[in-house]
Amino acid sequence: MANLFYIIGGSGAGKDSLIDYIQKYIPENLPVEFVRRYITRPSNAGGENHIALTVEEFQQYKDNEYFVMDWFSHNTHYGIGTEINCLLSKNISVVMNGSREYLSEAASKYPNIIPVLITVDPLILSERLFSRGRENYDEIQKRIAQAVSLENSVKHPKLITVDNNSSLNVAGDALLNIITNKFSNKCA
Repeated sequence: MANLFYIIGGSGAGKDSLIDYIQKYIPENLPVEFVRRYITRPSNAGGENHIALTVEEFQQYKDNEYFVMDWFSHNTHYGIGTEINCLLSKNISVVMNGSREYLSEAASKYPNIIPVLITVDPLILSERLFSRGRENYDEIQKRIAQAVSLENSVKHPKLITVDNNSSLNVAGDALLNIITNKFSNKCA
């Protein structure tokens, strides 16, 4: 049975970089697909490779039941398309960038969810958010406080944590091992 690898963590924790990393190194023979989110943020805003929609377009997609998951956070709409249901039904595991606040709802829809929480020290997080240049000082402080609070409150019986305080390849290899080991365990 296919798994839904639900990658979560605070803004700036490195989810996008880690997802990009594992996309490069995942063995080609593993039935794994990476899905992009639909986001009401310009495509040139930096960060993840997403499908940019206006608020009106997002609402049209939602009204037409194109999203199997959607949430609103930091004045931005996020959606995951129905394509994940097609992939999972074909026994293809899915890796996606999720939301900590939406985890319980996602878990109720997808019993084979494996949430992976990316953690990072608040000082490192602060440096990453400032270098990204998307938010002002007050917004960054709010994101850091929220990241710490939510990191401590994320609960799920299958939750796995990846520390992203050192180099990208260390955390990337840890995440890659989590995904590839799930396939090894199925064959054992």
